[in-house]
Amino acid sequence: MPHSQDVEGTNDPESLSRYECLQCGTIVEATTNPGTCSCGGDFHNRAKSLE
Repeated sequence: MPHSQDVEGTNDPESLSRYECLQCGTIVEATTNPGTCSCGGDFHNRAKSLE
């Protein structure tokens, strides 16, 4: 049963996710982890916990 807070395409592998550089804070949208930022920092998916 859909809820108003559900996001369409959340589990779609082709949907964009937001990634944030842990060093400089740059945010990019991509379908897969973009790897390393131009500043040399690593990107992490903002939807996932760092714990």
